[in-house]
Amino acid sequence: MSNHQIVNNTQHRDLRVRADHGVELGDGVMACLTVPYEFRRVQAEFPIVFRRDLESGTFSALALFGFEEGENLFLEGDHWDATYKPLALSIQPFLVGHGPGPGAQVHVDLDHPRVTRAGNDGILLFGADGQPSPYVEAVAEQLGDLDQGYRAAGAFFATLESHALLEPFALEVPLADGSRHSLVGFHTIDEARLQSLGGEALDELHRAGHLMPLFMALASLSNFSELVARRNRKTGHG
Repeated sequence: MSNHQIVNNTQHRDLRVRADHGVELGDGVMACLTVPYEFRRVQAEFPIVFRRDLESGTFSALALFGFEEGENLFLEGDHWDATYKPLALSIQPFLVGHGPGPGAQVHVDLDHPRVTRAGNDGILLFGADGQPSPYVEAVAEQLGDLDQGYRAAGAFFATLESHALLEPFALEVPLADGSRHSLVGFHTIDEARLQSLGGEALDELHRAGHLMPLFMALASLSNFSELVARRNRKTGHG
């Protein structure tokens, strides 16, 4: 369950949010949503794959952290072992809300494990003068980036489908302990199809701003070898 409220300095004056890392804080996940806007930063460390929602038929992009549900190979106790944390994970427990008026609102999920009112753990959302803390201002900026990224992602995925640039992807992961793990149910960019596109199609992708995220998603797949190495080190075989 979740309990979303618009962040305000009346109800949430003493609210604190833990900004550290840990399984108990919601970081114990195999993947999180990402958007083309941040592919350049995500691809430096995480494989980017795509998943089709069976009900709506629409695609979304994911940054992969592991090979099975609940496995985050970038989480070392309370340490995030990467230079970047994708926006959809780093902004928790906050989310974008839209009211009747123009503009977005900063909402907080009061039932999220990062939220506390007890003790001195976490960062206060407001100062003694009732003004938003620098932390909240930074979160609001990240939420704005993420919201814009989500809005732009629909056109990106529609273009990929119109050019048949997504293909089903399955990976057999051989581990050093002799076991094998199958990663299925995802899509990746069809590199051969992309290379076969003519100049007019490539120009269309470029003018729409889709070509760079495509290349970033392709480049990210080289991170699978490091993900396997992380798994082997976790199990004492690396």
